[in-house]
Amino acid sequence: MGPQPTRSMDVDAVWAATDRQRLDLADLLDELTDEEWEHPSLCAGWRVRDVAAHLALAQTGPARATADLVRAGGSLQRMIHDSAVRSAAVPREQVVARIRGMAGSRRKAPGISHLEPLLDVLVHGQDIALPLGRPRAMPVDAAVTAATRVWDLPWPMSTTFSARRRLRGRRLVATDVSWSAGEGDVVEGPIEALLLLLTGRTAAARDRLSGPGAAGLRQARRAR
Repeated sequence: MGPQPTRSMDVDAVWAATDRQRLDLADLLDELTDEEWEHPSLCAGWRVRDVAAHLALAQTGPARATADLVRAGGSLQRMIHDSAVRSAAVPREQVVARIRGMAGSRRKAPGISHLEPLLDVLVHGQDIALPLGRPRAMPVDAAVTAATRVWDLPWPMSTTFSARRRLRGRRLVATDVSWSAGEGDVVEGPIEALLLLLTGRTAAARDRLSGPGAAGLRQARRAR
């Protein structure tokens, strides 16, 4: 069977997929041992605990976000890191409860669309699961939606991953669904591997990619 046709997701479908991913990830986090909770994630310098805490902050309101940004000296990346580390200091059960408790709500952090929460839980779920040897298959339609969002991010949000700049001269082609982006030497692989590549998780995706454009792929600086 060849690649399946892409099915577009409307707003309700995106939120439903986000809810399912949050609940599924919360169940996985409940299963982890204390050692796994402290294990390094795919994000350099971030433990599994820190990534989970970052996801639990997905509904941070404008007032707290502004205060955290001021506390970080105006650096968005420092704010994201520091707020996650502070939140990770609470008991792990609280972090998991916050993630699970977001299901059914459409609240989101200021300045983002309804697509970013789905993108975050898909990719950060892999940041947690893959280093622990606990593969989490991504729903294909959700991964397509997230990959398209990364590719089409407007400036300045596009600088988070710099996907078009990093992958200039390459054409990404999914092997399990009808999706492609870019021009140049072909890089082929499952849509979830392409999403990891788009978001800078090149080392985690590389073994699942093929084609002339896959040669020379370099690990990008990890965006949160």
